[in-house]
Amino acid sequence: MEKSPAADTGAGGRPTLPAFRSEGITRVYGTGEAQVRALRGVDLEIPQGELVVVLGPSGSGKTTMLNILGGLDRASEGRAWFMDHELTAMDERQLTRFRRDHVGFVFQFYNLMPSLTALENVELVTEIASDPMDPLEALAMVGLEDRAGHFPSELSGGEQQRVAIARAIARKPEVLFCDEPTGALDSKTGRAVLRALRRVNQSTGATVLIITHAMATAAMADRVIHFADGRIRLVEVNESPVDPGTIDW
Repeated sequence: MEKSPAADTGAGGRPTLPAFRSEGITRVYGTGEAQVRALRGVDLEIPQGELVVVLGPSGSGKTTMLNILGGLDRASEGRAWFMDHELTAMDERQLTRFRRDHVGFVFQFYNLMPSLTALENVELVTEIASDPMDPLEALAMVGLEDRAGHFPSELSGGEQQRVAIARAIARKPEVLFCDEPTGALDSKTGRAVLRALRRVNQSTGATVLIITHAMATAAMADRVIHFADGRIRLVEVNESPVDPGTIDW
């Protein structure tokens, strides 16, 4: 799978292809009485370059949908695309290349190497990337260039999460998936992480998807997708996203 252009643009320089779209995505786990329908026919479209917040309670299907779009899981039925590449038609090798070449992941738990400094944690991924960002530049983008020589045990939770974001963006992904990135943080620390994600979105043009329970986070998004019972219940377009620094929860 060849890496797509950063943006397929039409008149006025606006992207013409959505970053992601899906038709009738379902996901079923188990069989018989133990069967669980995590997704029940999801149709969505996510424009390139937006910061999108996906909201919903536990079990609503939001993380399952992220995993399918991120190439970590497979749909039971339906079709999904990244740009003009059909994800649901890819084999395991192609999905691995898709994740490697196009996607960055940030999870609730930071998964940093404790024996490596912040800079060395970021350098780990740049060594295997085809056109990586300078690791110190990635740390600067999340406001941690002055903490580059510190080990994870010497960093706060919010700082560790920002190192994880720097590590994810250092490969220059076109999409950044964030699953509960502030879930283990207090509101003050969480705001610093959200500011870093908005900065990444604005500075690199990457499409950023944030999966969260925190309703207040919706105010900073360009688009908010509400999940419930395996379906999209509502999509809101926010014409005036707020500064993440003003969010509280």
